[in-house]
Amino acid sequence: MRTASIERKTKETDISLTLCLDGGEVSIDTGIGFFDHMLNSFATHGGFGLTVSVKGDLQVDGHHTVEDTGIVLGQAFSKALGDKGSIDRFGSFYVPMDEALAFASVDVSGRPFLVFDARFPQAVCGEYDCALTVEFMRALAYNAGITLHMKSIYGDNSHHIAEALYKAAAHALRLAVRQNGSGKPLSTKGVL
Repeated sequence: MRTASIERKTKETDISLTLCLDGGEVSIDTGIGFFDHMLNSFATHGGFGLTVSVKGDLQVDGHHTVEDTGIVLGQAFSKALGDKGSIDRFGSFYVPMDEALAFASVDVSGRPFLVFDARFPQAVCGEYDCALTVEFMRALAYNAGITLHMKSIYGDNSHHIAEALYKAAAHALRLAVRQNGSGKPLSTKGVL
């Protein structure tokens, strides 16, 4: 099983996370209900086993909790993938959610980069600041060592836009980390 467990404790957050790329238990508790919903959707649609426990400085706001969770999840992806051999490497996916449509494309390349193009008509969903979506995705991409392109094509409801983005990223990653049995990285260089 391709799994990784990471613990990270700072003055702002205390995070314990386990990721299994091949499925398993999903249990999320970050203290931010909408973010829990997004991570649950991410795990479910990616086919990932994911347990997350976060104690963050929510008395300040949700920024450190969301960004640091992205850091730790990215580290877990990197660790679980190892040398990135035998994976399909690329994945792209569109997700419609009612009036919203989102797209994500990923390259598990070892070269971290994020292109993020999304606007949120409503600034918050519950206790979740929608502006933190890009912070999470940036932390995930840079710590996983992936190139991630994301776009909200259109939408009027921030809940739908955010959820479509998280689900699109999950499906794109699911495709990219799928094992192909080649025994080697998908690269002309022979290494990723």
